[in-house]
Amino acid sequence: MDNTLWDFVTAKQAACHAVVDFLKVGDGEDLYQYFRRPGVGFEDPENILDYIRDINAPAASFPRCCTVYEKTKLAAIRPYEGAAETLAALSDAGIPLAIVTDAHSSQAKRRLEKAGLSEYFACIVTPDISGQRKPDPASFLYALRALPADAAEAMVVGDSIRREIEPAQGLGMKTAYALYGDRSDGPAPLICRPDFVLHDIRDLIEILGI
Repeated sequence: MDNTLWDFVTAKQAACHAVVDFLKVGDGEDLYQYFRRPGVGFEDPENILDYIRDINAPAASFPRCCTVYEKTKLAAIRPYEGAAETLAALSDAGIPLAIVTDAHSSQAKRRLEKAGLSEYFACIVTPDISGQRKPDPASFLYALRALPADAAEAMVVGDSIRREIEPAQGLGMKTAYALYGDRSDGPAPLICRPDFVLHDIRDLIEILGI
């Protein structure tokens, strides 16, 4: 979902800049780097609290900062060019679609609605539903049961080799690596080889012959 259907990194950066504008102290890019720290969730609001404490800003501002952050992040969600076109083509071809994301279900639904893409998905699978975060295969297995579909006839489209492509291949699913959405530093380690590499989401239309 995030970075596969829209540029989530840019949305988070905009939200971080909005927080420091509200605080009138700090640097938006510095705050964004707090979300990238190992061992802390990429969407955990505690990152904002840690940053507030480290720059000696008033801790009482934390709740309002979270509101500013979430409101700005959601407002910045815009689907990639061709995303709606591609999903419509898949839907018209009778291919059922599911979202597998590490966002909370409430956030996932709001983002899909903001992007105008929620109508294309039969189900949304999140850690609060499956009980596990990627790369654990639990969410992928839950999606397969919900569609329903056999792993051998299903495909995962994702921007992370480690968190999406590798576990999907381990289940026997076809994989399409959304290279256009991978915002990690440097080239992804070749821990597995995806079946397809997407330079644009619309590449799926040709790959699937629809």
